[in-house]
Amino acid sequence: MITSYDCSDPAQRSEGLAAAHQAVERKQCVVLPTDTVYGIGADAFSPQAVATLLASKGRGRNMPPPVLIPRIQTLDGLAAEVHPDARRLAEAFWPGALTLICHAQPSLSWDLGDTLGTVALRVPDDDVALELLALTGPLAVSSANRTGQDAATTAADAAAQLAESVAVYLDAGPRTAADGMGSTIVDATGEVLRIVRQGTLSVERLREVVPDLAGAGEDAAPAADAAPAVDAAPEDRDPADAAPEDRDPAD
Repeated sequence: MITSYDCSDPAQRSEGLAAAHQAVERKQCVVLPTDTVYGIGADAFSPQAVATLLASKGRGRNMPPPVLIPRIQTLDGLAAEVHPDARRLAEAFWPGALTLICHAQPSLSWDLGDTLGTVALRVPDDDVALELLALTGPLAVSSANRTGQDAATTAADAAAQLAESVAVYLDAGPRTAADGMGSTIVDATGEVLRIVRQGTLSVERLREVVPDLAGAGEDAAPAADAAPAVDAAPEDRDPADAAPEDRDPAD
């Protein structure tokens, strides 16, 4: 039986957030709205929960999920050696449809998959998502769909694909503004920042903050020993389209 909560109703929203929080604590998966598409989330610090998330999507460890965080201040707790330009982008566009791939803090005890020492981070611009993140802390979140299928723009779309592999569905209405597109992903592990995937946030807007940002396919000389491994399909990206240095980000 699928458990879904209508977050347009204040009572159901409160009940749903509490149920989702409990599910995350039990290492189960939840579906939550974001400002781009619906995501499937799990405790980022539980290898068991992350493995369940990947299995629910039919995905392997070579496509690790991004991590959603509740506020920009969390960036320094999870990422190391944050590039000054990455910090400028975060300050300008978080909360919002920007995912930053950074070097992960080496002291963290988590297992998101084959990340090669990186982590993809985002603060979503969605009240329900932010309320949940305030309760749970960082969540590993990928688009709420089976691999190879379209990203879910409604909770019903997500339930049709993921069914009872998810403990709680938080329904906040259709994600119409994104038109099924995910966040724009920027690799911030090299000396020059580079767009890995163009999403709802345009390169022109990003270059207003970081003029020398390299577009997708342009040379940027990323760090040779820190090639980011991030789930980038379809809310992120299909693995068949991924270059070796940005192989499989809320999202």
